[in-house]
Amino acid sequence: MDLKIKCIDGREIIDSRGNPTVEAQVYLECGVTAVASVPSGASTGVYEAVELRDGDGRYNGKGVLKAVENIKEKISPALKGINVTEQRKIDRIMIELDGSDNKKNLGANAVLAVSLACAKAAAKALCVPLYRYLGGFNSSRLPVPMMNILNGGAHASNNVDIQEFMIMPVGAQSFSKGLMQCCEIYQALGSILKSQGKSTAVGDEGGFAPDLATDKDALKLIMEAVHKAGYNSENTKIALDAASSEWYKDGIYTLPKRGTVADSDQLIDYY
Repeated sequence: MDLKIKCIDGREIIDSRGNPTVEAQVYLECGVTAVASVPSGASTGVYEAVELRDGDGRYNGKGVLKAVENIKEKISPALKGINVTEQRKIDRIMIELDGSDNKKNLGANAVLAVSLACAKAAAKALCVPLYRYLGGFNSSRLPVPMMNILNGGAHASNNVDIQEFMIMPVGAQSFSKGLMQCCEIYQALGSILKSQGKSTAVGDEGGFAPDLATDKDALKLIMEAVHKAGYNSENTKIALDAASSEWYKDGIYTLPKRGTVADSDQLIDYY
């Protein structure tokens, strides 16, 4: 079976927020093909890889036709003839072709879509699941899931500044039981919010997005839901993604929804 890359196509698709994103399709000489698309965050840190946007009148400047063109005109010729199972080589070629520290030339959205599509094509050609292709033939365990159950920040139009409140079922004996634990806590949280007359509308990532007196109240509500669902602080941990780089300017953090101002030490104390 010829596992060499024949060509790579790219296209603009629409994500779950109604914004354009990149989809790549890899074709192998043996006839196998695979498709992958990439997500886009509502907030991005200043040190994250750069997703290439068109910045024109289409889709409020969020079109990705430049990234799509880079896949077709630059990445595809560079990877043509490479064995699709040589993932490190594929990624290295794209990194060198881009030539920047943050993928700003080709676009991280183009690079990631192609990288994942290549991995999926290799797995498909070898007739193995993607998780086994990536993890090896001894791979048998999934990581502990983290479920985003309450949204704020750029993910919701409420008054909560911290962007993601997540739960981790660290006491679960399997992924399926951990997933069940998270779902039961999520449903319990919805029930509590409803009983208190709070909104059960959801944010960008499916977490509830109520208005709260303070961000700390989110932690109290989550722990109440944990106990209501029959779990405790030993088998369930809370994780936060504050997205605090969104608040930072000129050495000061300003939490936009509540107007709280803090320096680094004060923000650490707040956490």
